[in-house]
Amino acid sequence: MTKKLSFVLIFVAFTTGLGLAQSPESVKPEPVKVEGGLLQGTSENGLTVYKGIPFAAPPVGDLRWRAPQPAAKWEGVREATQFGPSPIQGPRNGSDMSEDCLYLNVWTPAKSANDRIPVLVWIYGGGFGGGSTSEPNYNGEKLAQKGVVLVSINYRVGTLGFLAHPELSVENKDHASGNYGLMDQIAGLQWVQKNIAAFGGDPNKVTIFGESAGGISVSMLCASPLAKGLFHGAISQSGGSFGPSRPTTYPGENMKRLADAERDGEAFARNAGGVSIAELRKIAPDKLPGGRGWPIVDGYVIPDDQYRLYEAGKYNDTPILVGYNSDEGASFSPPKSPEDYINGVKKRYGKFADDLIKAYPTDPDKVPKTARDLARDAAFGWHTWSWARLQTKTGKSKVFYYYFDQHPDFPEGSPRAGSGSPHGMDVSYVFQHIDPSNPQTTKTDLGISEAMGTYWTNFAKRGDPNGESLPEWPAFSDANPVVMYFSQTPHTGPVPGAESLKALNAYFAWRRTPEGEAWVKQATPG
Repeated sequence: MTKKLSFVLIFVAFTTGLGLAQSPESVKPEPVKVEGGLLQGTSENGLTVYKGIPFAAPPVGDLRWRAPQPAAKWEGVREATQFGPSPIQGPRNGSDMSEDCLYLNVWTPAKSANDRIPVLVWIYGGGFGGGSTSEPNYNGEKLAQKGVVLVSINYRVGTLGFLAHPELSVENKDHASGNYGLMDQIAGLQWVQKNIAAFGGDPNKVTIFGESAGGISVSMLCASPLAKGLFHGAISQSGGSFGPSRPTTYPGENMKRLADAERDGEAFARNAGGVSIAELRKIAPDKLPGGRGWPIVDGYVIPDDQYRLYEAGKYNDTPILVGYNSDEGASFSPPKSPEDYINGVKKRYGKFADDLIKAYPTDPDKVPKTARDLARDAAFGWHTWSWARLQTKTGKSKVFYYYFDQHPDFPEGSPRAGSGSPHGMDVSYVFQHIDPSNPQTTKTDLGISEAMGTYWTNFAKRGDPNGESLPEWPAFSDANPVVMYFSQTPHTGPVPGAESLKALNAYFAWRRTPEGEAWVKQATPG
């Protein structure tokens, strides 16, 4: 044997023994063994990447509208090089969508299976009616390169993910239905606990994070006994679910109780021709009628009103990092005129309308950001503020609170003058996808993105975002209500609109009184 050949054989044996990210870009990494079988990933930019890993059985046929079941094992080596199908979402039924959608993806920087690297698990948004892990903005490469294993989980959305119905509740041993999409997320986290060590991840250092419906999901997982022990930190971007339930829902009061959701499910079945659940399971997914997709208070996955659960200390107490964007209200059908705004506030808030219009004032001839901020706070700001305050009172873990306000200064008189950061704008900053070659990208954009990515990954590593020459981010409490502002630079400041939040809090507190509950019932059509 020549010395050259001997060296090559030794080199191959050496890299095979290490596996994972040790492989050169041109060489396939060694297969990784998980409970289902062997997986073949790819080497990409110093990482090993695995896509389209089944974490549960396809929820099709008789498994439609049931809790996720274990995935089947496979023979040989399974290629994990392409994203799994996106969940079917509403009337859309693209070629990349399928009811068979329960797949997850892993980006790992590990050099060996013994590295025990902290894990970040991404849960996408989309109003519980859309979303997919294959969205380019959710590519986990840049975050994984900061020293975490990045996992993203698909889950069912729309009526396939959240249909409740009396027949479904009867057939379920826990006498509940709906919330299948949340159970998918929990099944994904259970898979992570069992398998992430094979990718060099640490199952004892898992942080969940998500935005919009994903951030709301994070808060629900924090309150669900089914998720206990599956994660050790939580990050919510424009999330939270602390509003009271309501038969006719509004942003921030999105939750229905099981009985109301079951009535919606019966209407869904009537729209499909008055058929049984068994017959509904036979209908092609693109032929099903449209309907709402949102989690519910089912008494099982979500035991009760989340605000009350937190008041009683009944939640998964882990460190949290929570926040929202400065102009979320610009993204959800903002009122076209001051009259529209005033009429909408009176319809929703009843006797609290005048106080809220004073706290969130409009102009005589336009609807400014001060008025749009009522929608922002009703859907996101109040929930974040309440979550942070409740956990500091009833929990032991640290709370970190932020406010994202990174945007250009729009000239006075321009159509966007006075605008802030809309819903979802933060995601590309966190995932480090700000394009430096874009002429509109500024140095402050790049700086904010770098800071957020580092704070987020620090939090995954230590349960605390601080470190690495970043500005100090103090833990939040009522006694020390300090918020990290991402606005041109990372810097601290007070809770945004604290006095306005107190006015909104008075409404939400009243809603939980017998008088408030009676008012909602009286105001509910039918």
